[in-house]
Amino acid sequence: MSDVEEAITLAHHEEWARVVATLTRRFGDLDIAEEAAAEAFATAVERWQADGLPPNPGAWLTTTAHRKAIDRIRRENKRDDKHKEARMVYDDDPPEPLGAIGDDRLRLLFTCCHPALAMESRVALTLRMVGGLTMPEIARAFLVQETAMGRRITRAKAKITAARIPYRVPSAEDLPSRVSGVLAVLFLVFNEGYLATGPDADPVRPGLTAEAIRLARLIRVLLPQDGEVAGLLALMLLTEARRTARISASGELVALDEQDRGAWDTTLIAEGHRLVRERLAAAAAGVTPGRYQILAAINAVHTSARDVRDTDWSQIAALYDQLVRLDHSPIIALNRAIAVAELDGPEVALAAVDRLEDKLAGYHAYHATRADLLRRLGRGGDSRAAYDKAIELAGNTAEIAYLTRRRDQLR
Repeated sequence: MSDVEEAITLAHHEEWARVVATLTRRFGDLDIAEEAAAEAFATAVERWQADGLPPNPGAWLTTTAHRKAIDRIRRENKRDDKHKEARMVYDDDPPEPLGAIGDDRLRLLFTCCHPALAMESRVALTLRMVGGLTMPEIARAFLVQETAMGRRITRAKAKITAARIPYRVPSAEDLPSRVSGVLAVLFLVFNEGYLATGPDADPVRPGLTAEAIRLARLIRVLLPQDGEVAGLLALMLLTEARRTARISASGELVALDEQDRGAWDTTLIAEGHRLVRERLAAAAAGVTPGRYQILAAINAVHTSARDVRDTDWSQIAALYDQLVRLDHSPIIALNRAIAVAELDGPEVALAAVDRLEDKLAGYHAYHATRADLLRRLGRGGDSRAAYDKAIELAGNTAEIAYLTRRRDQLR
């Protein structure tokens, strides 16, 4: 990749959300903003290769996208009120007040997670505009087809336009009503970084996990009493602590029971455990824990065991029992079944997993879990078929290598 190509890629990651948000506030139309931004980046590919990098790539992209938006509005010959805005001199605009949030990206997250939108639409749209995830990545995160996710985002945009929902910088009073959407966005961004879902990305993307953790720390400063903020931060830290042990030197995924626990980051684990203990104390005082707090507690149990044989599976199963009452996600039920296998055996767990087929038939981890349970039951042929399906659906090369090895070890 050339220096110019690297600069364009970096600019897209860092500037896309800011350019789109700026144009949306200016013209009041998200579609125009996204199309103008896309045209500006396309122009950058051509111009920067020929003319070299401009002194300030971000300002160049914003100005070019602004002009593209004006051109489109004029071509459509409508929205007269926006014509007046388009004639304003760009550099004379007063700076927008920052509100309660000092960080640019975090401010955009809270701005886009507007409570007037349904939660799933809010999260999906924000992942697209701010999170840096592609449409296929977002669809995989929600376990839906890309076309279905595209329709969902289109409907969200239409609601913003029809209801005239303003892209207003939130005040301190707005944060509690928006934080759940922001946490959901960060959780999905972190997951994509911790183990990428697509074939065209590195299996692990530390930049995404580091950014999600950074933003979660900032939210904790803003909302120090919010238990779910602390829970999500703890969950990220305890998960990130295992990152370097999850991919082998040959590029293969390393499952939890095969990881070198001496390679785990003890500093991150200690911080995560402190947060979990803090939330456990709150729960003992009568504060009901939320989804992220329970997930963090499950990870605390895993990271407390010096050897996989020391894992307290009964505690993990009890935590999953608590979690399924809050979150009816089939993925949570699938993970619970893995704990059940350790306590009650693979046959009981397989029955629970098979009940999820109608909801998770397109999810590779469902088939990988079935394959492992069938292997433990001595059903080699059925296990091989399940591994084949998991390999077919798996997203990245590290998972495919791991699943292929496990399949080929079958007798």
